[in-house]
Amino acid sequence: MPGGRLTQPERQQIALGLADGLAYAEIARRLDRPTSTVTREVTRNGGPAGYRADLAHRATERRAQRRKQAAPRGSQQAPQPHGRDPEAVREYEEVFTTVFMQSGLPKMMARVLTCLYTTDAGSLTAAELVRRLQVSPASVSKAIAFLESQGLVRRERDEGRRERYTVDDDVWYQSMIASARASLQLAETARQGVGVLGSGTPAAARLENIARFVDFVAESITRAAEQARDVLHTKAPSDDAAEPRPDRGEAAAPGTRG
Repeated sequence: MPGGRLTQPERQQIALGLADGLAYAEIARRLDRPTSTVTREVTRNGGPAGYRADLAHRATERRAQRRKQAAPRGSQQAPQPHGRDPEAVREYEEVFTTVFMQSGLPKMMARVLTCLYTTDAGSLTAAELVRRLQVSPASVSKAIAFLESQGLVRRERDEGRRERYTVDDDVWYQSMIASARASLQLAETARQGVGVLGSGTPAAARLENIARFVDFVAESITRAAEQARDVLHTKAPSDDAAEPRPDRGEAAAPGTRG
């Protein structure tokens, strides 16, 4: 299986494959490349609908040139924990950032969120974010303020009283709940318009349909988020509690004492 960067002819084959509606895995098989290589290439260069081989090739060359100019002579990448490949980590962070941007996040906010999610501790100080992302403190402060307003990060203070920005499973749950509440507010506002525009009119019917649709989706999101948190983040009972005890005979009925 070939390694190294994709060539321009390979990128043209990717574009042709996308135009034919082929899956990433099939395109990768034809190129004798890992599926992850094709996925990463398409994701960070416009997605399936916007991918252009020539533009992707030039963008890759520009990124490589910027990295070369940004790295001081003789400098080396800091070693990654757990034996991770630094180049693979960097490329993955680019893909993750691109996905966040495609979901609507501005670039700096997406970079900060990616940095937090790919950090083992799940939290960093402002100074650490500045150092890792090579941006100004003002850029980090603005990004954190936005992410916090969306419920995507949480502020904490460590033992040294330094402010840290944290992501964890509960933060993602809170973000989903906040999104559902915003949707319910939209539904309520749409219903107010029914009375203003006149019940039975085409415009009022349209707003009522919007409200019903958004209500259904928001309630489904809330229910799914709560179920997921209960299922995925509830500690399993200990082995002692879970294992049957043959020397005790039959289990007691619920609500009775053995």
